[in-house]
Amino acid sequence: MPRRPDPERLAAWRLLLEAHAAVVDRLGRELEAECGLPLTWYDVLLQLSSAPEGRLRMRDLARAVLLSRSGLTRLVDRMETAGMVCREAHPSDGRGANAVLTPAGRAALRRAAPVHLRGIDAHFARHLSDADAAALGDALSRVVAAERDPA
Repeated sequence: MPRRPDPERLAAWRLLLEAHAAVVDRLGRELEAECGLPLTWYDVLLQLSSAPEGRLRMRDLARAVLLSRSGLTRLVDRMETAGMVCREAHPSDGRGANAVLTPAGRAALRRAAPVHLRGIDAHFARHLSDADAAALGDALSRVVAAERDPA
């Protein structure tokens, strides 16, 4: 029978989920209201802006923004229609495609980044002391590392 987490860890898990949902909801509403940009679009634009030449393979982008491949395909379809990204064939894989950041997407990201960062500060960062942030970062990085490379 699987081991059941103790009450403290179950409570921490629940609070992590609640905090994530609350902050993501606020960030999304603020980005929509102030920039007309859905949070999922912002995430895609941010990932592409960090990639070499503003391009990523669709499968890698899906992984980075935590979407299924089909979910990302539908999202990129809408973003492509809006002129934020374009799609191009992958040079060495005829079946693969890259998503590429367009100048309009880069401009939208520049407008939205201050709103996003302000929201992270207002709804998350300012509630943590330096010690809290360090402890939370350490704990979550252990979880991420363990789940990326399960023993």
